[in-house]
Amino acid sequence: MPPPEPSAHRVFRCEQLLVGDAWLQDARVEVDSLGRIASVAPHSADNACEQIPGWTVPGVPNLHSHSFQRALAGLAEAPAAASFWSWREVMYGLAELLTPEDIEAISRQLYVEMLKAGFTCVGEFHYLHNLPGGGAYADRAETSRRVVAAADAAGIGLVHMPVVYETGGPGGEPLAGGQLRFRLGLDGAALIRDALAGDISAAGANLGLALHSVRAVRPETFRRVAEDPPAPGTPMHIHVAEQEREVRESVALHNARPVEWLFDHVSVDGAWCLVHATHVSDAESAAIVDANAVVALCPTTEANLGDGLFPLGAFAARGGRFGIGTDSHVSRNPVEELRLLEYGQRLHSRTRTVPHAAPNAERGGALVGAGGALLRHAWENGCRALAWNAGTVAVGRRADLVVLEAEHPALAGRGGHTVLDSWVFSGTDSPVRDVMVGGVWVVRDGCHEHEAEAAEAFARTVRGLRG
Repeated sequence: MPPPEPSAHRVFRCEQLLVGDAWLQDARVEVDSLGRIASVAPHSADNACEQIPGWTVPGVPNLHSHSFQRALAGLAEAPAAASFWSWREVMYGLAELLTPEDIEAISRQLYVEMLKAGFTCVGEFHYLHNLPGGGAYADRAETSRRVVAAADAAGIGLVHMPVVYETGGPGGEPLAGGQLRFRLGLDGAALIRDALAGDISAAGANLGLALHSVRAVRPETFRRVAEDPPAPGTPMHIHVAEQEREVRESVALHNARPVEWLFDHVSVDGAWCLVHATHVSDAESAAIVDANAVVALCPTTEANLGDGLFPLGAFAARGGRFGIGTDSHVSRNPVEELRLLEYGQRLHSRTRTVPHAAPNAERGGALVGAGGALLRHAWENGCRALAWNAGTVAVGRRADLVVLEAEHPALAGRGGHTVLDSWVFSGTDSPVRDVMVGGVWVVRDGCHEHEAEAAEAFARTVRGLRG
């Protein structure tokens, strides 16, 4: 996706623009040459600039993605993959087949789909590093470069996180089979990060660091991270407590639950994002809140894998921070993730009142309803966990914006807080019309410029995997 000319300042007038928790009518927005918002003014009469009808809102950050798993969606539903652990074997089998070219084609298709649904940035938790059998590519960053190239071609914002993956189980078992493609130590992750610096800068992306999980990273690696943490502002992500078996194994081996063990061994703070954290105790939930860390919830994947429900009510009531991701990409749509997250909590509590909506009820405005409350968390905490300068319309923030079609059946006749509530809770036919990333339109009238090309390459890739 070609960047705008360096000298180009662009001006838009938005029919309705969400700023904070209020809709501004006929808002004039100036975007500078770096894709940041330079000014915002309501009630503009400027007819000379580009006019944007509809409801304009911040783009949604996707906190957690394994892009190659887009090719797995729908292929792991047979009885042989009846548990998370047997599903994992199917995933390993797919990973064994993929070339760097395959990874790029699959990732590009995924990112186009994300953009069309309203995601404008993605945190890529990337652990497919090696050749089949575990050998290293001549370029250690080969597969990471493919992901960066795919994001750049699609035009989505990217925070790329090479994943440290060292052991095959909680007892330090050696890696074997499909896991050998994932092998990477802390030093190897640093080499990849250094090697990607030029690609990342050219693509306007960012870098983070991920530790796969307590069960797949050596205790001494956690010790090294504790003694020499990454530079301030570096996103730190980790899978934790996704499955009940994982918790049982941690207690048996360490006499501590996974989150408890993590907090005992590293200084978890606001730079950390705990992915899933499905099975946390009340004390662990409180510790996450006190640390100011963010929890990444991936409801469609967690439902697909039968993980369970994160205790969101108690966590949110304490002021806990959470965002959403799509993980294995059985869905690629932010409102599907938010809707399922909300419905899971309602089914669990057997009520239509979920605590995370309470802060907005006091503030009122466009975010007063359940849809707005969920989106506020996704915007604010998703960008916080990715150290991504977006998530709200304000001077100095990135112009990552989504335009919703006002006359779409889901939104026709809506106003105030019902716009966002209807976006989240009104079916699957998307009202997303236009999407802007860093001041550049990447989706117009529901279409991505390169979607046909990306879909053709994806189809060719997945057909090739069958034989």
